[in-house]
Amino acid sequence: MAGNTIIAVFDFDKTIIDVDSDNWVIDELGFTDLFNKLLPTMPWNSVMDKMMMEIHAQGKTIEDISAVLRRIPIHPRIVPAIKEARALGCELRILSDANTFFIEVILEHLGLRECFSEINTNPGFVDEEGRLRISPYVDFNNCSHGCPNPCPPNMCKGVILERIQASLGAEKIMIYLGDGLGDYCSSLRLKEKDYLMPRKDFPVWNLICDNTMLIKAKIEEWADGADLERVLLQIINKILSREKQVAALLSGDYKLQPISMSAQENLIRVLSVTQ
Repeated sequence: MAGNTIIAVFDFDKTIIDVDSDNWVIDELGFTDLFNKLLPTMPWNSVMDKMMMEIHAQGKTIEDISAVLRRIPIHPRIVPAIKEARALGCELRILSDANTFFIEVILEHLGLRECFSEINTNPGFVDEEGRLRISPYVDFNNCSHGCPNPCPPNMCKGVILERIQASLGAEKIMIYLGDGLGDYCSSLRLKEKDYLMPRKDFPVWNLICDNTMLIKAKIEEWADGADLERVLLQIINKILSREKQVAALLSGDYKLQPISMSAQENLIRVLSVTQ
């Protein structure tokens, strides 16, 4: 595939979908008051597991939860954007503080599950009694991820992103899309060759604007699903065009098209890696 040097990592809530999936389920099933009462007493992830137990105790089933998830709001341009990015050869992954059950039900419903090679999130599973249980990505009661940035106790996205980066070849270019406070730490881990797509006027955008010098990656903001589609595909096509220029130069076919200064610089980096 043409774009196999590109990996796009998506947050889920308020990035792929338009709302927070936890809040959506709680509100749609009518348990908002109990959720708000419990939230000051324990971490969010623990509250969600407790809420699932209460929801089931009140007679709600896994299918009731799934039905709510299948009608979650999503901008009409998000699905085409993701499918086009995949068709262009990009590897797509998810890095989210939601949970596997919510994400997989929604992706399956949207016909997007096969687009993503990996989902990094909190475990969500159905136990032997048919109840949905939600566990933390990191068991913060026994250990800490130790991050000084505004990460929740159950997950540091920066640590996870570093693990993803370590598994990639040096030629890979990453595009990271997110909106929340938890996406700030991973934004700091991106390299100069990478692209950061923060959602404008959302928490991660505000943190980035406080000191853009801390971000090494190129910053391309977006506001809604139509913006996300436009900016994401623009970045992908820019990278692919540059790769074609470099390939033409390497093949000796450079007379067919002019080679830009950025492509020459990219070629130098490629050659320095291969030597």
